[in-house]
This record gives sequence, structure tokens and C-alpha cells, in this order.
Amino acid sequence: MIDLTEQNHIEILKSYSPEKWQPLFDLIPEIKSTEVFGTWEGGGTDEDGVIHIPYCVEKSIVSKFRDLVYEIPIMIDFSWAKWDEGRKMVSDKDFDYNTVDIPTKCKIITAIIRNDRFCDGRLVYAFEEGLILRVLKSIEGEVSNS
Repeated sequence: MIDLTEQNHIEILKSYSPEKWQPLFDLIPEIKSTEVFGTWEGGGTDEDGVIHIPYCVEKSIVSKFRDLVYEIPIMIDFSWAKWDEGRKMVSDKDFDYNTVDIPTKCKIITAIIRNDRFCDGRLVYAFEEGLILRVLKSIEGEVSNS
């Protein structure tokens, strides 16, 4: 398996053929037609007074996406928590992802998935807000124009 690092990710991602990206692009129609990407379960207090924290249960499309970004791979090992530029991009609902390159879009995906490990439901939220779809469509457009 290829490890994408801060030092090698640009060269490796730019070497990917359209066929390498296609499994991700194949998810786009399913993402478009999905209305619910996850549900919250659990939570509350039981009869012994034990507090149970709610947790997010992803729909299969979210799990497929996560599996593919690791399998291809497009996950980059970098300091995502300190990446203020990426935080600004994803916070701006009108941000045009066509203004950044594929490696930057992959960093956005990486940051969202890594953040989901610490903030349960963050990836589901990114799907619900249309962020993942916008990023994928932007990558698809860039790949098809190269």
C-alpha cells in the first residue's frame, strides 16, 4: 500500500489515472440520491443512572466512501488539525472547490475523515451538507479535463 505523506502526496496523486479515480466517481449518483447519510442512536440515562453517549450510525454509502479513500489511496498523512486554510474552505458554504487542485481536495477529505474519529458524525454531516459531493464532483471535473 502506498503511504501519502506531506512530501510525496502531490506527485503520487497527480500520477493517478482516471481509472484509479473511477470507483469514487461511481459513488456520485448514489450520493446524489441519498437523503439520509446516518442516524443517531443510543443516548440517555438508564435505570442505574448510567449516562449513555449517543453515537452516529453511518449508512452504507458513507462506509463505502471511507473504504475507497483508504483503498485508492487518497488519505494524506499531514497535520490536518493545524490546517487553517482547509478549515476556512469547508466553513465557507460557497467555496468553489474548482479553485484548488486535487491534492488540496484530498487534504480536505483527509481532514474530515480524521476529524470524524474525534467528533463522531462529522463525516455524515459533511455528506448531509453536500460537501463531499461538491469535492468529488470537482475532482471528477479536474480528472476529466486533464
